[in-house]
Amino acid sequence: MKLISWNVNGLRACMNKGFEDFLRASEADAFCLQETKMQREQADFVFDGYEEYWNSAEKKGYSGTAIFSKQAPLNVTYGLGIEEHDKEGRVITAEYENFYLVTVYTPNSQRELARLDYRMQWEDVFRAYLLELDKKKPVIVCGDLNVAAEEMDLKNPKTNRKNAGFTDEERAKFRELKAAGFVDTFRHLHPEEVKYSWWSYMFKAREKNAGWRIDYFVVSERIADKVQAAEIHNEIFGSDHCPVSIVIDL
Repeated sequence: MKLISWNVNGLRACMNKGFEDFLRASEADAFCLQETKMQREQADFVFDGYEEYWNSAEKKGYSGTAIFSKQAPLNVTYGLGIEEHDKEGRVITAEYENFYLVTVYTPNSQRELARLDYRMQWEDVFRAYLLELDKKKPVIVCGDLNVAAEEMDLKNPKTNRKNAGFTDEERAKFRELKAAGFVDTFRHLHPEEVKYSWWSYMFKAREKNAGWRIDYFVVSERIADKVQAAEIHNEIFGSDHCPVSIVIDL
């Protein structure tokens, strides 16, 4: 089973930059998106062969997630079930026979860490949510987690130590998630590989490969051995993020 996740930073724009070609060529069983920045009714495209599930933010042109799945899930839920965290379209959960698939667009702590306190609350609520799911079935979480976990996960760790995405607080929350029984699939299979999934649009960052690894597939520990491949597709353009994928035998 092949699963792909991509922060498209505006799906309508990405559609004009090769998104549909990549979706078709990938032959993914499920394709998870973050930062769709749209309502479904704003689109005139159709993805034949995929069931579509959308969670859009109340604020137009902001945030949003989607799942395209070849197999219809048993059940789909939107958000975390807590109103204050469910206005930005950040989570979709698809239940299948043997697992849950959760796509997430984690809140950014923003410049000068204006939203760090909210981010810390979100992290605790989201982790508790995943643990409740995990009691029933293994969980596959994918998306833009807005954190570079280790120094090797970004080009300039020293100068970014107190910046959003690489604060001690955010990295500690990621460690808590792992300690709670979840595995970072890319790092599990590629312990020493340096590869990034996001580059700033400024300073020719992608050209220089001055990036960050902030897009993940994280799975319940008990299915980590079933992950056969975990890749970062940095050859794919169309967004400031590139797609990430896993192949898993479930």
